[in-house]
Formats: sequence, C-alpha cells, structure tokens
Amino acid sequence: MAGIGPITQDWEPVIIRKKAPNASAKKDEKAVNAARRSGAEIETLKKSNAGTNKAASSGTTLNTRKLDEETENLSHEKVPAELKKNIMQARMDKKLTQSQLAQLINEKPQVIQEYESGKAIPNQQIVGKLERVLGVKLRGKK
Repeated sequence: MAGIGPITQDWEPVIIRKKAPNASAKKDEKAVNAARRSGAEIETLKKSNAGTNKAASSGTTLNTRKLDEETENLSHEKVPAELKKNIMQARMDKKLTQSQLAQLINEKPQVIQEYESGKAIPNQQIVGKLERVLGVKLRGKK
C-alpha cells in the first residue's frame, strides 16, 4: 500500500437501521404512542363501511327492483299440456323408457320425468334434442 498516504481512523458513527415497520406494527398502540412522543404526524381515518359487506348487499339491483315493483303474481313458465302429451306419445311409439330417452339426449332421467309431468321450465334446446331423437315435431306452429 505504498503511496496512498497515512492511515487514519474513521470516527464517524455507523448507523444500522432495522427494517421499516409493516402495516400491522404501525397500527399497534405502542407504535402510535411512540410516534406521538417523538412528535411525528399521525393521521387517523374512519372508514365508513369497515368490516362490513354493506356495499355489496345494501343497494337493490335492477332485477330486484323490478320484482319489487311488479304487482302481478310471478311464476315461471311450465311445459304446456300439449307438449308433454306429445313427448309421452312419441316416446311410447319408439318403445323407449324415460331413462333410455334421457340417455339418448344426454340428459338426466329426471329431466324427462319433469317434462312429461309438466313441472319443468321449457328449454328449447332440450325440446330440440327430443324432436331429433324421437323423429317427431313436438312444438306446434308459432
């Protein structure tokens, strides 16, 4: 180390800092009190819907409002008597059981049972599958 000069000691203090406190430590009562004592600025906010899910459930949606304003008796559409008779007759003509017919159209046997009993909500895709498999036009001219 020739030519560098005299070796001197550095008397500057070395400061080793801890990691900055995370959010939960900042909210700790001890941390808040320590910040008050040191004169640091402390900001407090009151959140209006803190800890609740009121924002998601308090407002009525468009559909809910329509139902509330509706004065008629609301009920869903059911399978017409003519359609259920046509399904049953076509199935009997092909000598199929309800479960066999359901398997042919890739639906559950309960679906066929509901259509034949008139309890199902009509689905045009299912009716179309039934027409294709049974080879009969089930829906009347509309």
